[in-house]
Amino acid sequence: MKMGSRFPTQKSFIVRPVVAPHMQVGIVSDTHDNYGAAEEIARVFDDRGIDTLVHCGDFIAPPLLGAFDGHEFDIHGVIGNNDGERDGLETTLDSFSDGSQLHGREAVLTFDGTSIHVLHGDQGIDVVNDRAESGDYDYVCYGHFHVAEQRVVDGTTVVNPGAHFPTVPDENRTVAFLDTDTGETEFVNIDG
Repeated sequence: MKMGSRFPTQKSFIVRPVVAPHMQVGIVSDTHDNYGAAEEIARVFDDRGIDTLVHCGDFIAPPLLGAFDGHEFDIHGVIGNNDGERDGLETTLDSFSDGSQLHGREAVLTFDGTSIHVLHGDQGIDVVNDRAESGDYDYVCYGHFHVAEQRVVDGTTVVNPGAHFPTVPDENRTVAFLDTDTGETEFVNIDG
């Protein structure tokens, strides 16, 4: 695990590891009030048995979160540039479980010893790259650009899980899975 950070974040939050040999983390971004896609994402995450969902922003409004209600995973999210009703998003997300939280514009999370910096990405790709180049994190996860990608920058894996905005091409309508034990990231297409 990489320790420390020279980048301030709002509402930084450390998640204590669950009692398990490793964790499965589901990563999603830019659901843009697409309730059908959010329901499919929740089903796929349930089928995969994820422990935690990380949302990289642009939920848009609180009703979208209903698609994730009643599932067995915690949800951690950051605010995107299109997220309105932020108080409602925070209240709704915080009500799901003791471990669920809307963190603000950026978050630093630790799962099973794996450090993840989460931001929406509307701050600019240079900011995303700065977080990766810092060497402070194992992963940097972001959204905003509506294009799924995985790349390595100075030993940090950078992940954009894709998007679910109506005009996004099918190849970018994806979510990502991170296995903290193996460090493997897998992308899965989502219908909806």
